[in-house]
Order: sequence, then C-alpha cells, then structure tokens
Amino acid sequence: MQKQRKIFMADDNFYMKQALLEAKCAFEEDEIPVGAVIVCGDRIIARAHNLTERLSDVTAHAEMQAITAASEYLGGKYLTDCTLYVTIEPCVMCAGALGWSQIGKVVYGADDEKRGFRNFAPKALHPKTQLVSGVMEEECAALMKEFFQRKR
Repeated sequence: MQKQRKIFMADDNFYMKQALLEAKCAFEEDEIPVGAVIVCGDRIIARAHNLTERLSDVTAHAEMQAITAASEYLGGKYLTDCTLYVTIEPCVMCAGALGWSQIGKVVYGADDEKRGFRNFAPKALHPKTQLVSGVMEEECAALMKEFFQRKR
C-alpha cells in the first residue's frame, strides 16, 4: 500500500466537504470533530460523525458508524466498490475494520500523528485499498485544533 499525497479528483473536494459537515455536527455535539461519508457509484450511501460521548462507546468512531450504515444500505459486509472520505486519518481500530470491509479507497484530510494507523499498523487496510491523504487538509486540521483549544 503506497501513500499518495495531494493527487485527487475535483470530486474528492466535494465529498470531503460533506465529511467536514459531519465533523462540524460532532463539534457542535461536543464530540471529537471527525466526520465521514461513504460513496458508491457517485452517491453518498452513508454519513456519520463521532458518537463516542453520546453512546458512551469508545468504538463509535465516525468511520465505524459509516461502515455499519453503508453495509446495511448495500445489504452486505464488503465495500469493495466504495470510497470512504474522512476528515482525519483513521486510527488502528478503524483501519482494521476498513480492511475487513475490503473498502476500495480511503481518502482522508489531515494526518493524525498521535493515533493514526500509519504509525502503528500501516498494513491494516486491505492490500487493494487505495489510500489518498491531504484532501482539504488545512480545513480538517483547523477544526480539530479549534476543538482541542476550546477544551483547554
């Protein structure tokens, strides 16, 4: 799995903006502002944001919620023809779930230097999954920084 940086289609910005809207919902709900959408056939089939506080569930990350919603929508557990757009690099748990789902492509905004999967389990995604980073990176990182500055 080779990381691609700043190589993305114009549509990637559109879908990342949708993920950012989800992240802003999380922000407003005092959740860590991570948002995700899953696209299949140029259509958003799942939208989610972090729900760990509301659900008192450490596994209720945006990606996990989106995987569940997309699988339910498609009626199957494999997301090979889908793309996940997420504002922050997935953690190891989410990358593992994405690997099991065999998702076709993962596009994320900002790196997560403390908890991102690439630091701990760079091979967690399925071998055929394409990985793109840096889409709307500044906007994604800024929302996260603002959230944690307010917490201090």
